[in-house]
Amino acid sequence: MKSILLALLLASSFSSSHAAEKPSSLHQAIDGKQRSAEHKQRDKYRHPQQTLAFFDVKDNMTVVEVWPGEGWYTEILAPYLKDHGKLYAAHFSADADEPYFKKNLHEFVKKIKSQPKVYGKVELSVLQPPKFLQIAPEASVDRVLTFRNVHNWMKNDQAAAVFNAMYKALKPGGILGVVEHRNSTLKPQDTKALSGYVTEDYVIALARNAGFEFLDKSEINANSKDTKDYPEGVWTLPPALKLKDKDRKKYQAIGESDRMTIKFIKPH
Repeated sequence: MKSILLALLLASSFSSSHAAEKPSSLHQAIDGKQRSAEHKQRDKYRHPQQTLAFFDVKDNMTVVEVWPGEGWYTEILAPYLKDHGKLYAAHFSADADEPYFKKNLHEFVKKIKSQPKVYGKVELSVLQPPKFLQIAPEASVDRVLTFRNVHNWMKNDQAAAVFNAMYKALKPGGILGVVEHRNSTLKPQDTKALSGYVTEDYVIALARNAGFEFLDKSEINANSKDTKDYPEGVWTLPPALKLKDKDRKKYQAIGESDRMTIKFIKPH
């Protein structure tokens, strides 16, 4: 009997220790081969593991990634959600007038078609205000995530419309996660956000005006080296480095922008 009990204890200890060692599906997605080396190098600035954990994104959720660009976060979210959840990529319209939008959408579609095992379940929707605002069926999603996009909507006077669209897509109790270049509180906010920087108060006001309640914020993506006073705005810093070789080492030493990380809830 003692030998049986000992064997059971050992087996229990072995299985629990292995369970602790087993990487999570999010960790596996972040470390996966579907991600480019260039994208992985930016993890030290973008902190995907901590950011998605802060937004409480689970692998069985329905998630909308808003304006995913060329797919930095899609490379993580698509494999993470493909077995038990669902990912909408609310991208630009194919009919957009802006050449950048068309090129960006083309590159994104090319990416997801190139690896159907990873991206085959991603559903494309369209966000191109003011014409296209239904990013997912109304009240159908658990999380809406947007990374460094608010300033773009402000530039086009469409921020309020987009926040309303994100609110409509979420279920009651669903969470909106926002990461954005953070402006100094000492500067008045330019409503066009031409520098690329936005104050936390401005983002919180946009969300509250759409019906959201503030939930929490984090310093996960903060960068105290960012002085926010550059000749080409936030695009002076990596990864854009818009000044090219001029003071390149200086801006590389600063790193990517100081960013707010805020979550809001759609009340029941």
